[in-house]
Amino acid sequence: MDKLREMEVLVAIIDRGSFTAASEKLGMSAAAVSRAVNTLEARLGAQLLARTTRSVRATDAGVAYVEACRKVLDTITDAESTIAADAANPVGTLTVSAPVLFGQRFIAPLINAYALRYPEVSVNVVYLDRTTRLLEEGVDVAIRIGHLGDSSTFAVRLGYVRRQTFASPAYLAQRGEPAHPGELIDHHCVSFTGVSQPLEWVFYENGSKLPVHVQPRMIVNLAPAAISASAEGVGITQLLSYQAAPAVASGNLVPILRAYEPESIPVNLLHIERRGKSGKIRSFVEFVTETLRENANLQCADGLTSEGQCTPEGVGSTGS
Repeated sequence: MDKLREMEVLVAIIDRGSFTAASEKLGMSAAAVSRAVNTLEARLGAQLLARTTRSVRATDAGVAYVEACRKVLDTITDAESTIAADAANPVGTLTVSAPVLFGQRFIAPLINAYALRYPEVSVNVVYLDRTTRLLEEGVDVAIRIGHLGDSSTFAVRLGYVRRQTFASPAYLAQRGEPAHPGELIDHHCVSFTGVSQPLEWVFYENGSKLPVHVQPRMIVNLAPAAISASAEGVGITQLLSYQAAPAVASGNLVPILRAYEPESIPVNLLHIERRGKSGKIRSFVEFVTETLRENANLQCADGLTSEGQCTPEGVGSTGS
């Protein structure tokens, strides 16, 4: 086995946390992975990994060597990417992750159109309602809703969504519309755990955070369940603007308490900095951002807003 492959094996073990996971990532047998590490340690005359039956970690010598391996592998990747980085004719396999409902509504149509435009790129799409770790999970591009704190990624702002409060016209006709968030204590509520705490919803008043205690008649962990329950009159619910947009457009839900909405939430497209020269990634980033930004009216209709472009009733303003 060549030295570069041994380096790849060592880095994969550290990134994935086990010999088995590394073998799956690299398409090697567990025995081959173990032999590569043994050969590498024997050649260097140093123990690189401390193994137990439950975990594996780098030794002090291993930490330094893994960092050196990353630099070597990154240099090779960058060199290869530079040669293949033709955004007009990208090739390879592109892995994309996105939240489930947002991905189905916004990203899936874009991926379909991208695949048709660039037939030499195979696309692996993963829809997950959790934060994916790009480097560790082999994700090239991730769509993320929320404020970012990862400095190892490049981020492209796609738009904004809002956390809003909704009720059905029938419910409001029967029980009245609350004029202030504090009045929710006297209303039936449907708490969606993906957006709000079950017993406490957050609003803003005069620029300050306003937590409000609620007594939910129903608690659900899926947006469609909250939409269905609220549309049928079970109670008031909180959702992200894009989640409720179809129900608002059809008249099944009405946004309320608009003056007390929290600040807008950014939607970003992320990719790893060192992979930025890849033609497949560059072409996808350009395709998605250009398509969404050119179609601002569609964004507004579906509950995703571009800053300063639109604030339609029932969708949510772009905020700050």
